[in-house]
Amino acid sequence: MHMADALISPAVGGTFWLISTGLVGYSCRKVKAALSDSKVPLMGVVGAFVFAAQMINFTVPGTGSSGHLGGGLILAILLGPWAGFLVMTSVLTVQALFFADGGLLALGCNIFNLGFWTCFVAYPLVYKKIASLPLKSSFFWAAMLSSVAGLQLGAFSVVLQTVLSGVSELPFVTFVAAMQPIHLAIGIVEGFVTAGVVAFVVRAQPQLLETPGLMAAAKPASTKLVVMTLMIAAVVVGGAVSWFASAYPDGLEWSMSKTSGTEELDAPDHPVYSHLTDLQAQTAFLPDYGFKERPSPQADKNSQRWPAVNAGTTVSGLVGGLLTLTLAFGIGFLLKLAKKHSTASAA
Repeated sequence: MHMADALISPAVGGTFWLISTGLVGYSCRKVKAALSDSKVPLMGVVGAFVFAAQMINFTVPGTGSSGHLGGGLILAILLGPWAGFLVMTSVLTVQALFFADGGLLALGCNIFNLGFWTCFVAYPLVYKKIASLPLKSSFFWAAMLSSVAGLQLGAFSVVLQTVLSGVSELPFVTFVAAMQPIHLAIGIVEGFVTAGVVAFVVRAQPQLLETPGLMAAAKPASTKLVVMTLMIAAVVVGGAVSWFASAYPDGLEWSMSKTSGTEELDAPDHPVYSHLTDLQAQTAFLPDYGFKERPSPQADKNSQRWPAVNAGTTVSGLVGGLLTLTLAFGIGFLLKLAKKHSTASAA
């Protein structure tokens, strides 16, 4: 659900840049006041895992479409909403700058759509409410329903942003009628994945979760187990499982095709778009998660095979995970240093 620049106007893109920047600043203040030392490395590792997971598109049966994990709920559940939002911002920034996944003008929209609704709405208002119920399967239904809610709200935001931008090729009624059902299916899959991650953490380190019922559900284990498991998962998923990603268009591209007849729209002839496109071309050293070199005819033939075993994909998964880990960990580390400095100054 990563929007390209062609889907939004400079006014809408700039507005959501300001909104997302404000949310990042507020989240930094909240994290600075409350982040524990144990969650600083977890920020980096979970960020790397979400980056890798977003590379895996799964086929939505019977539609000719695919979807991928958003990961916002996983981040909020394991890190809390504020740190989770910062890590989602890190993931999307790395994707846009270095892999040309999502436009630079649209980055504020993408952060809002994938981070705000999951971390600040679905997590506190759906997940935490349901997970606190005295039911054996409460965490499963909490993960399922909050994942669906977060993705539905994010998909609807995409529609509203295109309408506000005056994209006539994507009329509201037709576009929303395509976007919401396909992202309902994608949200259900994400719910199962999120529930699986929560079930693992309940067994390994329930203290990481803020829900009292889940914290008492199992004997605690070392945080190292969670960190190491997610790290290994990020390496395996980004480095090898990414070969098995579905070749079908994702939910947004599929919805655009159903609405306008094409999976991509041409950007308007405006300096903002051309300048940002040129900038992204300079920063994206692994565009579309592959090497920049022009492929040979044999490589083009091999790219049609499934699984698509590709060194460029493997390098992208590993490098992207490392970049995300470094950025997310760095943010957490700097905020902890700032907190210690403030405490020392106050003393």
